[in-house]
Amino acid sequence: MAGTGTEEHPHGADRLCEAGDRVYSRAVRRGRVPRRDAGQVPCLLDLALLHPDPDDMDWLVPTSPQEVMTRLLRGLYEDVSASQRRVGTAVAAYEWYAGLGGSAPAAPAGEGSAIRVLEGLSRIQAAMDEATEACTREVLTVQPGGIRREDELAEGLHRALTLRGRGVHMRDLYTHVARHGQGLLNYLELMGEAVEARSLDEVIDRLILFDRTVAFIPANTDRTMALELRHPALVGYLVTVFERLWRLAIPLTAPLPDTRIEGISHREQSIAALLAEGHQDAVIAERLGISVRTCRAHIARLSETLGAASRTQLGVRIAQVGLDGPQEPVDLTQVTVPGQGSRTGR
Repeated sequence: MAGTGTEEHPHGADRLCEAGDRVYSRAVRRGRVPRRDAGQVPCLLDLALLHPDPDDMDWLVPTSPQEVMTRLLRGLYEDVSASQRRVGTAVAAYEWYAGLGGSAPAAPAGEGSAIRVLEGLSRIQAAMDEATEACTREVLTVQPGGIRREDELAEGLHRALTLRGRGVHMRDLYTHVARHGQGLLNYLELMGEAVEARSLDEVIDRLILFDRTVAFIPANTDRTMALELRHPALVGYLVTVFERLWRLAIPLTAPLPDTRIEGISHREQSIAALLAEGHQDAVIAERLGISVRTCRAHIARLSETLGAASRTQLGVRIAQVGLDGPQEPVDLTQVTVPGQGSRTGR
């Protein structure tokens, strides 16, 4: 029976079939269902949404919706992280192969080239202007870093206004820190419904996609060089990365979710997860778009809240309260700090 579920019901826990939805919902409402009710939906057993009741094997009990949601979020997070690593590996490999071919005669780079290296800000801006003129439907962008400077927003404003006038829809991804920039809020108000913006704790490096046919990514750290990509497979891959990030992101018009952990902010929760992965302060600050000084201030507050006297102890406490990954909310008032007893009433 275990092997037939996925064949007859080709779906995951994120989208149940009609029969599976019906049986699982009934199990959640009632606490359990007879095993015979699951005969037509083996997918629920294959997906571990139902499992035998240890007190009565003729009945099946459901996995809690909270646990299923945590499992789905963890899977999405791992997929996005893997995609980010593959993008970085592909760019590094390209640079390595480009270096090997440096002494060979360069092939002419016409407008139809799959990959073009753009050197210098003026050449990059000219190529972006050309792509803007050809764009008729959609622009997808990822803007890493923190609060956007006024000059950065002004630099691309003429392109954005041109696209808006043509009826092109734009979707922008930022880090959560960018929400605090008045310049960005003014830009979004000016653009109106032409631009839809969302934010995440951290995003990939800068990416701009026009009509899902041409993409621009940085080619060096100071962004004085860029790659113009027109290869369908490469562009399609980057579109997939963007769409997965977009599904995880929170609209700028919506507030950030409450961590529901007393004394710990959403940003400190993100810092805790990166600390648990072993990253240094400078790396964490760069990924979240904040300064190293601000990052260390958050770490100090996190240590105080969790009652950690050292960096090592902080790592242990982060794991104990479940801040090292997408976990269920924890009430810190009921957590015991070694040597201090319960934190209740603090």
